[in-house]
Amino acid sequence: MTHVPMDLPTGSASRRAVWCAAWLLLASAVLTLCGASVGSTGFDSVLRMQGDPVAWQIVWDIRLPRTLGAWLAGALLGLSGAVAQGLFRNPLADPYLLGSASGAALGGAVAMALFGVSPVAAQWMARIGITGMAFLGAAGAVVLTLLLARGVQHTLRLLLAGVIVGVVLGALRDLVELASPDILQAMQAFTLGSTAFVGWAACLLMAVAWALCSVVAWMLARALDGLTLGEATAASLGLPLMPMRVGLVAAMALATGTAVAQTGLIAFVGLAAPHLVRSIVRVTHERHIVLSSLMGAVLLMAADILARWLLAPQELPVGVLTAALGGTYLLWLMHRRTVQGGAL
Repeated sequence: MTHVPMDLPTGSASRRAVWCAAWLLLASAVLTLCGASVGSTGFDSVLRMQGDPVAWQIVWDIRLPRTLGAWLAGALLGLSGAVAQGLFRNPLADPYLLGSASGAALGGAVAMALFGVSPVAAQWMARIGITGMAFLGAAGAVVLTLLLARGVQHTLRLLLAGVIVGVVLGALRDLVELASPDILQAMQAFTLGSTAFVGWAACLLMAVAWALCSVVAWMLARALDGLTLGEATAASLGLPLMPMRVGLVAAMALATGTAVAQTGLIAFVGLAAPHLVRSIVRVTHERHIVLSSLMGAVLLMAADILARWLLAPQELPVGVLTAALGGTYLLWLMHRRTVQGGAL
């Protein structure tokens, strides 16, 4: 099972890509307004925030950072999914199936257990410490998956190795939690996936990571385009595949680790976003990565708003909602491809 090569850029594809980006940015703006309005006091807090300090605090300190945090976490996961699917030439690759999300969660748990910090902490050093450990865990998980799979040539072996690594690292995370009972409550919210505790510090940290990962992935996108044609062809084009792969794996691990460290385990965004983009327009990876990142941002922001609104004033963990919706989407996608007689 391999990627279908991206279509060569044409005027029509370029226009569709621009229109797709414009619509995703417009949807982001509309959803930001909706996110600022969803809560126990509804849109009334938005109307009264100029003259009411309490309403201002509700909107500015709680709703807006949470909404923008969902956008940034979704952008990181969408970018990570696009890089993973291009790098491993596998449309089923995503941060979860390759074990990197489980590695990031293990790194976060170790950071909380060793340093006594919490994912809801507002201190910069606590946030950076959890993010750093999550990055190391994600990168280590990807390397371990590749070692077990003996490369990326065999799709089934790669997916099986990713699942095994994810299960083993998940078990290690559970052992860390049992050894440090004081982090159990924090880890429960962490494993369910939630944006409830995202503040401006987490938003800034995710924004910096997103900018860095986007630049690295965009600069190395030529390697992904070359890999769609095969290893030998990419090498014949003079591309330094090994350092490019290292850079792409680092960008994928940093994006996954940062998102998981701030919002916990939120599944299927990294898998669904690139698929949705490919169903709209096929472009080179330079544009595909950007569009997948924007699509992931819109998906997670919409899911977060829906999770807050469905059972208001209570709320669902957004990770549970994305898992339910994402699993349904994946089943539909598999059914459609089976009926068409093709592969994912």
